[in-house]
Amino acid sequence: MGPLSSLKILEFAGIGPGPMCAMLLSDMGAEVIRIDRMVKADLGLKRDPKKDVMNRGRRSIAVDLKRPEGVELVLKMIEQADAITEGFRPGVMERLGLGPAVCMTRNKKLVYGRMTGWGQYGPLSQAAGHDINYISLTGALNAVGREGEVPVHPLNLVGDFGGGALYLAMGVLAAIIEAKSSGRGQIVDCAMTDGSASLMSMFYGMKSMGGWSEERGTNAIDTGSHYYNVYETADGKYISIGSIEPKFYQEMLEKTGLVDDDTLADQQDRDNWPDMKARFSEIFKTKSRDQWCQIMEGSDVCFAPVLNMQESIDHPHNIARETFVEVGGVVQPAPAPRFSVTPSEISKPPSAAGEDTDRVLKDWGFNEEEVASLQGNNVVTQN
Repeated sequence: MGPLSSLKILEFAGIGPGPMCAMLLSDMGAEVIRIDRMVKADLGLKRDPKKDVMNRGRRSIAVDLKRPEGVELVLKMIEQADAITEGFRPGVMERLGLGPAVCMTRNKKLVYGRMTGWGQYGPLSQAAGHDINYISLTGALNAVGREGEVPVHPLNLVGDFGGGALYLAMGVLAAIIEAKSSGRGQIVDCAMTDGSASLMSMFYGMKSMGGWSEERGTNAIDTGSHYYNVYETADGKYISIGSIEPKFYQEMLEKTGLVDDDTLADQQDRDNWPDMKARFSEIFKTKSRDQWCQIMEGSDVCFAPVLNMQESIDHPHNIARETFVEVGGVVQPAPAPRFSVTPSEISKPPSAAGEDTDRVLKDWGFNEEEVASLQGNNVVTQN
């Protein structure tokens, strides 16, 4: 049983950060019920629901929220919940009759988690957008990339998942802790613009101290330096070097056979960084990735091979830590972080929309006649 095993949470089905947050809470033991639409939303993507890893660990009910009976059903479930999470545009839940004022009247301790890109208010709050847009507004996207080249979008790790899902999970849990002592719930307004800006805190601090240039790809840890970078190897693969500290840099020079190269001696000679990068590019292309692993892996160089997803699954370190597990025939990342007393676990493979409607409603206090009536009137479906 994970550390959140006492919590009951309702997740209004969505995409991106919402499911990721719910997955994290479920992995840590919370009972999370996903409320799906009766008709699946068309996202323009073909997905096998049984392989949609971010939906693991939760049961699903399909409810027609355009029907008053569907809204009332959800409100009865909310009376028993510690929190809900939703990711609609501001105002959608209110128009459905499930806004914070209504829900918190039914459950004064309810934590109401709201996940959006732009936030619940502000000039852009009603505009459509995606991760790439939200991180554009906070300086995060502009900071990633090489000198003289266009910014590089770091997948949707910074906005959706780092600045969205993780901040929503942290906010919801903090509000639940507060509610348990005060008896009062609250709204958690989680915007990916706010979260991705928060993730940039170190860089805004460095900028204020004159230690960070806004010119992309010219700083120590944004591909500007030779000692914190990615290099191609002889076999067309890649390795990463992060030898920031002088003693680690010295070890890297020793293991590359460059310790006597005077042109590399002054690690912080910024004017010489381009030439140093060229020298490193030259030396790292003399051996394959596996050969460099034999020389550097496990040392204090701060080295790692750049692996694709399949290679990551097969790497000895990840195998030893069981970083990846197989559930329902799908290999996927294991729950994180790890708890010594109340370990997290993946309770079940992903459910298709409405797969668990009957069982969930009965477990949440609806009797046989009520469930049959709801199904007969097409308020809910069991798929």
